[in-house]
This record gives sequence, C-alpha cells and structure tokens, in this order.
Amino acid sequence: MTQPGYHDAVNDALERMADLGYERGVGADLANHGPMGAEALAVLGYGADVAGWVERYRVAVPHHEPPEPRFPIDAADESDWRGALGRFERAGDWERLFQRELAGHDWTSVLARWWPRLLPGMFAGLTHGLIRTAHAARALHAADAPTALQLTELARGLAYWAARYRELPGRPGLHGTQSVAEAVAALPREPADGPLGPATGHRRLARLPEFPGYERALTALAPDRAHALLSRMTTQFADVYLGHPEVFPVPLVHGVTAPAAARLVLPLLPEETYEKTLAVLWQVHTALLLVFTGDHGGEGGGAWRETYPDVPGFGELAARAAEHGDEHVIKFTEACRREHALRPDPRYPAAALAAQQRIAPQQSDAAGRYPGAG
Repeated sequence: MTQPGYHDAVNDALERMADLGYERGVGADLANHGPMGAEALAVLGYGADVAGWVERYRVAVPHHEPPEPRFPIDAADESDWRGALGRFERAGDWERLFQRELAGHDWTSVLARWWPRLLPGMFAGLTHGLIRTAHAARALHAADAPTALQLTELARGLAYWAARYRELPGRPGLHGTQSVAEAVAALPREPADGPLGPATGHRRLARLPEFPGYERALTALAPDRAHALLSRMTTQFADVYLGHPEVFPVPLVHGVTAPAAARLVLPLLPEETYEKTLAVLWQVHTALLLVFTGDHGGEGGGAWRETYPDVPGFGELAARAAEHGDEHVIKFTEACRREHALRPDPRYPAAALAAQQRIAPQQSDAAGRYPGAG
C-alpha cells in the first residue's frame, strides 16, 4: 500500500477538519490546533499516521462550528480593518476578508501586505496566530500549486491572528548590546503568589508594565542577522523550558515554536520586515518570562543533564511524539528538530524529551485544557 506523502497527508487532514471552528477551552475559546499538529506530524515523516491522528483529535477536543461572518471588513479602509483588530466576535468577518484577499491576489503578496499590520499583535492567542499562519505558509510553499483547502487554512490562520490581535505595552527595538542569553539572565523575575496557572498568568499579563526591568528589556537586545538571532532565541528558550519543570508545561513551548514559525515565513517576506519581526518576538519572549516564570530556575545551567542523562536522537523523539499525540508535543518536537539541524545544540533534543514527559498524552476529552495556551 502506498503511503501518503506530505502534500496528500496535509490536504487530507485539512479536508477532515474543514468543518471545525475554534476549540472550546476552559474559560476561553482557543485556536484550532488540529491543522498545525497534522502538518507538523507530516513534516516529521508520519504522513501515514495523520488521518488517524486527526480523527482522535476530533474526539479529544470539542470545537465550535466555524465562525459565521456578520459585517464585511473593508481591506481598503484602514480605519475599518483596524477597528476590527482584536475583536474575537468578528473572527468570521476576518476569515471572509482573507478569503477575498487570497482569491484576488497571490498568497505571498497577501502575506507580505498583512504581516506588518498584524505583527504588533503577535501575542495573539499566545502566538498561535503567527504559528498557524506559518504552518499554512509552509504547506503552500511546498505545493506545486495551492489548493483551495490550503488557501482556506491560510485565511483561517491570519483571521485568528487578527481576531485575537493583542499589542503588548511598550515599544520594542533592537537597540541594545546584550545577547539573548545575557538579556534573559538580566531580566528580573517576580515570584508568583501561587502556582503559575491560568488565573495567575492572566493577572500577571495584565500588569506587565509594572514588572521591574520590563521596559528596559524591550530595547536591551543587540541587532544581528535575522536567522542567527532566531537560532539564538530558540536555543535560549529551549534552555528556559528545561530550566522550569515547576511551571505549567505548555506556555513556555511557544518561546521556541514562535521564532521557529517566524523562520518559516521570513524568506517569503521583504527584508525590511525582518528587524521589526525580531523585535516583537523579543517582546513576546520578555512577556513569556515575566508571566510564566517566577525566578530564573535552572536557566543557563546544566542541571537538566542530570534529569535527562540519556537523550535519544530526533528519529526516536519524532516516533515518540507521534505516539504521544498531543499537538503541542508534536509541534515542539518538530520545531526543535528543525532548529537543531540548523545549529546543533543538545538543549533542543533534551527540551523535546522534557515536553514529551511533562505534557499529558492525547486524551479522550479536553478537560483541563489551558486557556493561556490558545
């Protein structure tokens, strides 16, 4: 029996999930993780497992119907589309707008036009707007010709980003002298008043400007070549993930998956967007550290080597991720594998292994799904 290749596996997955809207989370509706997880599973070489994974995901995670459009958004009227940013009740309107945009223009030109508009709101849904858009763009870039399903998925990724758009306070910029490692080490942390769970995380995010060092950190990072700085970001946040076994295990994975997602898209964009993208990514990283960690934990040390003395290679880690089934584990393992191939570092496979052990395997229901992971 012929095994499905990447393209066929992704399109079959998109067809199987075409009727799904956003996930029903605990206290908030979340991004639809299914298309991202399925695409990453296919990239890991498990295209034959994608259809089964999708069917299990549909059972495990309850969803709404796809959002219905209500009032058209005029892409040519800046005051109109800006007024709709961050309004989740208009997710259907945003999806319809991007479907119109993609029907009338090459998808890369649509991406290039809207990327700088959406960029300041990258924190949207804990970066899932960025990440879903990037997975969709990778599938489109790999296709000989875009399919309607792939274009719809890109529209949905961009629509989620726009509807969940959230600008963080402050003005980030690469105006400093510090490396990523130095900037992470220099950022003061504030102990949490209890476990770093959903309620605590949302309270801390609301008071972000009050944290000592936040404003200063936004401009502390030194400029660098885009792809080199992305590697330093993903390496350092693999280290951060390893250094905090005490916190809820999902949010900090986005310290790696967000810059790894940006790397997929940057080659499709004008170079003048690179520096701003990197600056906003660093702002997101700063927020993740202040909101989801209460101290420096085991960052920057080698304590993780004692916990994970025998880390398997990525061939074995990919197999374990496919068996584990959780969408964040699959995406994180794929991102770490890809980043490790570009700039090998033992923290990538160790972090992937840590996530596989800390995050519960795919369940038969969505009880306890964390709204901050949306």
